[in-house]
Amino acid sequence: MQDSSTLEQPAPKTFASFEEFYPFYLAEHANDTSRRLHYIGSMLVLTILAYALITQSWTWLLVLPVAGYGFAWVGHFFFEKNKPATFKYPLYSFMGDWVMLRDALTGRIRF
Repeated sequence: MQDSSTLEQPAPKTFASFEEFYPFYLAEHANDTSRRLHYIGSMLVLTILAYALITQSWTWLLVLPVAGYGFAWVGHFFFEKNKPATFKYPLYSFMGDWVMLRDALTGRIRF
């Protein structure tokens, strides 16, 4: 008999709002290492964006998706052992990345 706590729970097909989605998003990021990889990717995105704007080196903008999603996907595939929510909920997941970073930096959730 399998332990039900190890089974992935199916997500609802639709969410009425981001507020409804965010608890699901956090549950998909329960692993500390995975969350920290997300934070690294998000902070790297901000750093690259600032550098591109300051230096007007616009080709750096091409690196943004690789920096942001690269770290996050490593977290999902190797530590969470789940598929990124980005595949099913791209806009809410993008928003979730930034809200989760804000919540970690303000102490609302564990860093």
